[in-house]
Parts: sequence; C-alpha cells; structure tokens
Amino acid sequence: MSSDPTVADAPGRPDVPGPAEDSPFRSERTARDEAPQFVLPLVVHIEKAAPPARTDALETAARAVLTILGDERALGDGEWAQVVRDWQDARIRKVVRRARGAEWRRAEALPGITVTGKSAEVRVFPPVPLDGWPKDLAKLQVSGTDLDDPEPPVDADPTAPVLWLNPDLDMSAGKTMAQAGHGAQLAWWELSDEERAAWRDAGFPLAVRTADPARWGELSTSGLPLVRDAGFTEIAPGSCTVVADHPALRS
Repeated sequence: MSSDPTVADAPGRPDVPGPAEDSPFRSERTARDEAPQFVLPLVVHIEKAAPPARTDALETAARAVLTILGDERALGDGEWAQVVRDWQDARIRKVVRRARGAEWRRAEALPGITVTGKSAEVRVFPPVPLDGWPKDLAKLQVSGTDLDDPEPPVDADPTAPVLWLNPDLDMSAGKTMAQAGHGAQLAWWELSDEERAAWRDAGFPLAVRTADPARWGELSTSGLPLVRDAGFTEIAPGSCTVVADHPALRS
C-alpha cells in the first residue's frame, strides 16, 4: 500500500512548496531531488475479522494528512515543523502500511496522530527519512489486504469538499489512500489561512468518490488541483488520479 512521487497541476502560493514549475510532485528531475528525501508514513488498522470499508479508509487517510498539516506541532516552531518543512522542500512521498493486533498497538505508541472514521482508523506520523523508518513501522506490510465497500457510498454533498477519483484507473486501496492524501494536500496548499482554519475547525469534512466517466474530463480540465502520478507503481506515468474539489476553489 504505497504511493510514489507524483506530479500535481495546481497554482503555487508563496507560503507553500513552490509554484507549478517547481512542484514537489513533478516527474522530471529537479533541484528537489538533490534535497534529503522524506516520506509521510500512514498506517491503516486492518483486523482480519473486521476490516474497514474502503471509502471510509480513503476519507480517513485524506483527513489524517490534513490533520498533521494543520497540527500546531507541524507549524511555526512546533516539534514536527522542521521535518515537515524538509519533507515539503523535497519530493512529496506518502506510504501507507497496514497493521493489526500488537502491530497496531506498537504503532500507536509512536509519536503521531490517529484519525478515526466510521469504520477506519489511520495513524499518521511525522515525516521520516526514506531510509530512516522506525523499526516498528518498517516491518509493517505495504501490500496485501485490499478493502471493499459493503454498500455503495452515498452521493457526495455538493457543498462539501470532494476528492474525485479517476474512474478509468484500477488502484489498490493503499495506493488510492495515498493519492487521496495527495489531493487533500493540494487543496490545503491552495486555501487561504482563513479557509484552512475554517476547514480544520469543522473537522476536515470531505468525501472521496469515483467520478462519473462523463464528468471526469470536465473535472480534470477545470483548473482545480489535479494529481498526476509518476507511474512507478500500479499505473502509467502521468496518469491523472485525483481532482481536489473544494468549494473555496471553485471558480
């Protein structure tokens, strides 16, 4: 359950990592590749007898990314702020691993934040060097159990943020969780401080849905933040995976 660096089409803001031509998601080699590389670890709690619903896991992972981005420890002079800045100054990598039983309890004992959905639990940790994973996270499985929705998800609230998935791509649950996290992060970068605070104070409401094939073309050319995957795993390079549709970003 992992995601490789991606390209993202989104306008830049002076207080976030670079304009589009210096995007941390570009597939072409840039100066960001010369910086120390970090990864944002996410661990999803999956017990064999009671796995979470797929859509709930996707939404919970996206909210976990937003939660750490908005946490006071990741801002200013907070204890995680420097490593979060270092992570955002290089490539933006996210890796999703799975845990159960004692594995999950050991993961919960490490510094991080657990975000809970209706059936899903996802713990997000401060970024770590690519080759510097804590041993209790490094031993967790990246691939394996996939997830399903026992019932089709209800229609998304049109007044709330929606992360739209490309209907033409077949991605594992872990890959999709990481891609949803990328989309949420792009939306966060594009918002004003006031809009970020309002979203955070509301608990980061959002939905993750697969777009109708007829609407995907419109969404992917709308100017909303768009995630393009570098294509190192599962899908072809340059594949558009997620459109981040936040009400504040709609023209």
